[in-house]
Amino acid sequence: MEENDGLALGSYEKSFYLCNAEIKKTMKKIIIMIVAGILLAACQESLEERCAREAKEYTQKNCPRHIDTEIVLDSMTFDKDSHTIGYCYTLQGSLDNPLRVDSAQFSEALLLEVKNSTNLKLYKDAGYSFRYTYHSEKDSGTKLFEATFRENDYR
Repeated sequence: MEENDGLALGSYEKSFYLCNAEIKKTMKKIIIMIVAGILLAACQESLEERCAREAKEYTQKNCPRHIDTEIVLDSMTFDKDSHTIGYCYTLQGSLDNPLRVDSAQFSEALLLEVKNSTNLKLYKDAGYSFRYTYHSEKDSGTKLFEATFRENDYR
């Protein structure tokens, strides 16, 4: 009888250890999932942070960038306080003239670009503003035109 008790005890111990091993595996999986979730949450950047980073990176990698023969994109900026994405340009040649750009027609054309731009959708959905600033190449530092379009303008 003692042998049977010994065998029974042995299979009980095996069951206990197998069950304990399964619990340990399950706990390990749960801990890994929790740690992965925490790491993923920590790695998420807000839209503001993303916008600031992308504007800075774009400027560093791509500016100055000739849009055409008379327009140069000098930089992209992002103002976190006002949620405004800024585009700073220099005008050259025949466009480097305040009479050519300081008009309602120029402003309307820019607003139409903002309204129709699919590249800006994420930022428009978040209610961001867009500022366009044009400087003169001839008269360095002279601002020829500036317009800011807010959510109520492009919706």
